[in-house]
Amino acid sequence: MKKFLIITCLFLFLFPEIKAQSAIEIVDNSQSSIDMESMEMLSTLKIIDAKGRERIRQVSTASRKFGKTSKRLIKFTAPADVQGTAMLIFDNEDSNDDMWIYMPALRKTRRIVSTEKGKSFMGSEFTNADMSKPDKNQFDYKMLGSTTIEGKDCHKIEMSCKNQAIAQENGYHKKIMYIEKGTFLTHKMEFFDKDGKLQRTQILKDYKKQSSGKYFSFYMEMKNEQNGRKSIMITDKFQIGSNLPESNFTPAMLEK
Repeated sequence: MKKFLIITCLFLFLFPEIKAQSAIEIVDNSQSSIDMESMEMLSTLKIIDAKGRERIRQVSTASRKFGKTSKRLIKFTAPADVQGTAMLIFDNEDSNDDMWIYMPALRKTRRIVSTEKGKSFMGSEFTNADMSKPDKNQFDYKMLGSTTIEGKDCHKIEMSCKNQAIAQENGYHKKIMYIEKGTFLTHKMEFFDKDGKLQRTQILKDYKKQSSGKYFSFYMEMKNEQNGRKSIMITDKFQIGSNLPESNFTPAMLEK
C-alpha cells in the first residue's frame, strides 16, 4: 500500500498538467456541444432592477460562419427608444474578436475597444464580452471536482484570466463553470472580481437538441450578486441556418 501511494504521488508530481488538460478538454467539449455554423433567432431580453421593476427589449440575432470567423448580427427591434440599435461581432479563431455598435441617436457606427468589452450589454447584467465566444488561450484551467446542479452530475471547472488586461477585457478575473457529464452542457457559471468576491451568476436552462445534433439554451439568466439586478434572455423563435449573405455582416450595414 505504501509503495502504491508513493508511486501515485510521484505520478501526480511529475505530470500535474494531466488534470489541467482534462479541464481544457471538458470546456472545449462544452463549446463544441453548442457550436453551430449558422442560425437565426428572436429573443426577449428582460432587464430587472433590484426592486423587481422590468424593462423589456425585443432582439433579433443572425449568425453565420465564414472561413475561420463566426459573424453575429444583433439588432434591437423594440421598444422605440432602442429600436435600430445594432451590434456586430466577429469571433475570430486566429485573432482577437472584433465588435461594433450602432446607436441611432448618434447616427454613427463605432468599434467597441477591448476595455469596453467587459462593460454592460445595453444596460443589462450581461456584458459585451458575454455576447462572443471566449478565447480559451486567455485562461488557466483547474479541475475543482464534481457537484450536482438541479439533479445533474456536473464537472466543476475554474477558468482564471492570465493577466489584468484579459480580466479587464472580459469583465471578471475568474469564472467557475458547471458542465454536465456526458452531454457537456453548461448549466451554471459563476464570475468573480479581482478580490475573489462573487460578482455574477449565470443560469442556463431549457436546452433543446437541434437537427444538427447541437444544443441550444432557450433560457439564460444573469444575476448581479453585488447589486441585486438581473437580466433574462428568453428565445422565442429559433432556427438552424441563415441565408443572409456575408455583405450583411459588415459595420456599414449596421446603419441600414
